[in-house]
Amino acid sequence: MSGNQTFTMIKPIAVKKNHIGPILHMINEAGFRIKAMKFTHLNKQQAMEFYSVHVGKPFYEELTTFMSSGPIVAAILEKENAVEDFRKLIGATDPAKAAEGTIRKLFAESMSHNAVHGSDSDENAIIESDFFFSKIDRY
Repeated sequence: MSGNQTFTMIKPIAVKKNHIGPILHMINEAGFRIKAMKFTHLNKQQAMEFYSVHVGKPFYEELTTFMSSGPIVAAILEKENAVEDFRKLIGATDPAKAAEGTIRKLFAESMSHNAVHGSDSDENAIIESDFFFSKIDRY
């Protein structure tokens, strides 16, 4: 999977505001292919497990509460140079600092309530994809 796949989640605020379609459209327009996708709802324990790399950081509790506050869309995306290209597409974590036309600039409310998650490395893309999808769920 290294290099050609990444993982994303459309977060609860974007789902609640009916931004799934526009976000998926931007992903497709940027040349990504969806290899797996599911609409699901993380409970608090699952959110804590997924974001365990952030245990002890000041934003961990707020993040896991937010991520378990409503449904999300999880997806594995494929494209050459996937992680880096997707990070460019979504923009900076803080939507006020995100470039014009990026997903977070268009759809995020704030740094803590941004619209999407994107893997930050090939290694994390594998770990995060494996958290949500078995091998038979990928196409």
